[in-house]
Amino acid sequence: MNLLRTKSIEQSIADADEPGRKLKRSLSTWDLMIMGVAVAVGAGIFSVGAKAAANFAGPAVTLSFAIAAVTCALAIMCYAEFATAIPVAGSAYVFTYATMGELLAWIIGWNLILELFTAAAVIAKYWGIYLSKVFALTGLDVPPAISLGGVDLYWGAFLIVAIFTVLLVLGTKLSARVGNIFTLIKIAVVLFVIVVGFTYVKFENYSPFVPAAEPTAGTGAADVLKQSFFGFLTGAAPAQYGTMGIFAGAALVFFAFIGFDVVATSAEEVKNPQKTLPRGIFGGLALVTLLYILVSLALTGMVSYTQLAEAKSPTLTTAFEAVGDTSAAKVIAFGSLVGLTTVIMVLLMGLSRVVLAMSRDGLLPRALSKTSDKRSTPVRLQIICGAAVALVAGLTNVDLLEEMINIGTLSAFVVVSLGILVLRRKRPDLKPAFRVPFGKVLPIVSAVLCLYLMTNLAVETWIFFAFWLVLGLAIYFAYGQRHSRLNERFAEANASVNGTARTASVTDVESDDEDAMSRT
Repeated sequence: MNLLRTKSIEQSIADADEPGRKLKRSLSTWDLMIMGVAVAVGAGIFSVGAKAAANFAGPAVTLSFAIAAVTCALAIMCYAEFATAIPVAGSAYVFTYATMGELLAWIIGWNLILELFTAAAVIAKYWGIYLSKVFALTGLDVPPAISLGGVDLYWGAFLIVAIFTVLLVLGTKLSARVGNIFTLIKIAVVLFVIVVGFTYVKFENYSPFVPAAEPTAGTGAADVLKQSFFGFLTGAAPAQYGTMGIFAGAALVFFAFIGFDVVATSAEEVKNPQKTLPRGIFGGLALVTLLYILVSLALTGMVSYTQLAEAKSPTLTTAFEAVGDTSAAKVIAFGSLVGLTTVIMVLLMGLSRVVLAMSRDGLLPRALSKTSDKRSTPVRLQIICGAAVALVAGLTNVDLLEEMINIGTLSAFVVVSLGILVLRRKRPDLKPAFRVPFGKVLPIVSAVLCLYLMTNLAVETWIFFAFWLVLGLAIYFAYGQRHSRLNERFAEANASVNGTARTASVTDVESDDEDAMSRT
């Protein structure tokens, strides 16, 4: 059992052209840039920014965003080098398979499924809740959930997932065009938030910029589970704010940058990926980082972080309601709805592409990787992914697992960062269009930063993550390892070698018999 066997880059590219399992290259630099912005602007600005300011960093949430952005930028450089060297679907999973072996590739693919599935389900559920808020602002009382046999069904999640599942089945380019329209609308809303928000800024709200660390209210087991894993390991008492709060905030708002991980999964559908991928990824990251920092400055300048902390689930709307601007709050509610819409679309696409790549390799059932002859999209797989996300979002309390999105993403970032060093050592002949500068330094810094942010996630997140890994390993050894196409190729090669050896042995025996007879 060779768990460290690697799949060659040439084989990965050849498998991407397999008839009946091939995707169409139709995305441009603009499409990729908008795709990254589409999943980031919404996931971060409309949800986690206010929460991070209220509960972790105070006004220093701006620094949290900056730290998360730098960490993401370093990791995305590694993604860009990999993606230009191996321009196929699957992202970190494919990169790991080519450098560190099948078992670790499975773990990373399994973590990407965790990231994308959980994120799609969480955002779909929030979308349904925001839809009800928009209805309420127009005077309509439409509850976000309906009761079916004692079970709450969030109907909005079903609706939005179904719509984008159909669009993705019809074609990636069509989905991108629809996403472009929604993304431009929400960028306009974000600019509105920044401009109007700064008119309410009071500089005293920025003081103290880094609030002093405070112990959390309780001291029970629940508080220990909620504290950072780093704090637990070092024996620190559960606390919030202070310098550690900035890093805890960075670990939380890292959720806002998952879009650029997802963009790399679309490498196989990009025209001229060697040039298009780096431009699209870095262009989107630069725009998103600028918007995040400006919004966080407006948010924490409008109201005190202590006022945000008093709200049960603080959002941008909370800040505008606090200053009495209900008209702006309505615009933000609409912008949140539009913003979350495109996030769901990109996450659903990324989820299906990771599963498709693992299915092609036999680690998941091969039937899942079949694509439509007419549209070159994985119709069956996209429908399965959409149905699973809709069921979990509509019927469970999935928002409890928000931080699982971050730990899945960061674990992939660590491996991809280190994988660049392995790729350069194993394949010095490769000349990717983009290379991470400063040799080995930046990939190592990227891995260390990502690992450190992982330790700033809650203890309970690490416990859930451990359960997820155990489940994944059980599936791999029960199914994936035996059905791996690479395993089949190794078996065929061994059989061929053994067969040749047996033939040679028989020939030698016959030759010896002939010699003995001639001597007689």
